Amino acid sequence: MLKYLIQVIQNLLIPAILVALLSALADKSGGEQRKGRLFFCCCGGSAAALILAILRRTTRLVNREFVNTGVLSAAILCAVLFMALLWGFRKKPELREKLMGWAHPALPALLLFYALPTILLYPPEFLLAGQSVFSTDFLYKLVGFLAGLLVAVLGALALFETAGGLSLFTVKLVLSAALAVNMVSQVSVILQFLLARRLISVPRRVFRIMVRIINHYDVFLYIILALSAVVPLAALVKSFRPAGTGRNPAEARKFRAGRRNRRRWIAVAFCGYAAAVLSLTVIKQYNERGVVLTPAEPMTIIENEIVIPIEKIADGHLHRYNYTAADNIEMRFIVIKKNEIAYGVGLDACDICGPTGYYERKDEVICRLCDVVMNISTIGFKGGCNPVPLAYTLRSGNMVIDTEDLEKERTRFK
Repeated sequence: MLKYLIQVIQNLLIPAILVALLSALADKSGGEQRKGRLFFCCCGGSAAALILAILRRTTRLVNREFVNTGVLSAAILCAVLFMALLWGFRKKPELREKLMGWAHPALPALLLFYALPTILLYPPEFLLAGQSVFSTDFLYKLVGFLAGLLVAVLGALALFETAGGLSLFTVKLVLSAALAVNMVSQVSVILQFLLARRLISVPRRVFRIMVRIINHYDVFLYIILALSAVVPLAALVKSFRPAGTGRNPAEARKFRAGRRNRRRWIAVAFCGYAAAVLSLTVIKQYNERGVVLTPAEPMTIIENEIVIPIEKIADGHLHRYNYTAADNIEMRFIVIKKNEIAYGVGLDACDICGPTGYYERKDEVICRLCDVVMNISTIGFKGGCNPVPLAYTLRSGNMVIDTEDLEKERTRFK
């Protein structure tokens, strides 16, 4: 239950906030045509996300990393164009308005197309093999999923409503700052993919910065939450100003009713922020409290080779080993039997989450940081949250691993 509550909020809250602010901007300055385009583009992006989720679930036609990188690249380019048009390009107003008429609606569509497939693929995970939809476990997971959706969607709606009473400049400023912060996170994801595929190389210092950015994704979420909180705060301050008296008692009552309505939406917005922060801090810490890595098992090192008897790792369970590299760096690697002829061998670390480690739960191998369930058949291959592959050979009833292969990766455990 708590797992899906946290994951939905983590993956959906940023795009929900950005879509709400983009919609508020269109409502204040976009005109009817742009507002209509934005609505249909959001619907189109959501529909495309549903199709992509179905394809990812039922076929092998979709490479998630390639698709995500392409969508993020398009979103970044669209965001850069959007902000350039928003704050500049004044000499040709007709051209600016034409470009803005498409860049503005396309941006939320791309944000939804990137975020929603992951959200839509959570419900199929609820049912384990042989489990009934009427089971308590299924109900708990569904409640957590729906609660996460409620926090994100209702919070975004409240943000949209409260932004309606603010100045255009305030909305533009908050939106631009939030988009800029989000683009930093998006660029790091793209660079991570390119590095994992060996398409580019970066200095070690830059790589460490990228790892920190990826491992502290929640920091970007908190920054965007803080920036967007300016909207309900400003609306709250404005709500204490004297209401208009109107030309007659009916108009005065209308002004007072409008102010009460804004205050209700402000309260909803702050409740959404509180629920999001609580979920990502206290509830997340509580949910992860029991994950402890199993101790390392004994192994033999002969000259430059690690020797592990096959009989010790033939049970199909996860086995963890420690190796002390140069500079006394403690490294970990894992071994699991995948089938009768192959083993999954890799570092107890990955390119995305770093050396946080993996653990076994109900015959599943799970990343301790992001809680992603590994496909055991893919352990030993590059990509995604898989352990960094480690070469091995089978010889005389033993698994043999060259210590030089471990030494090359020792900086991952610094």
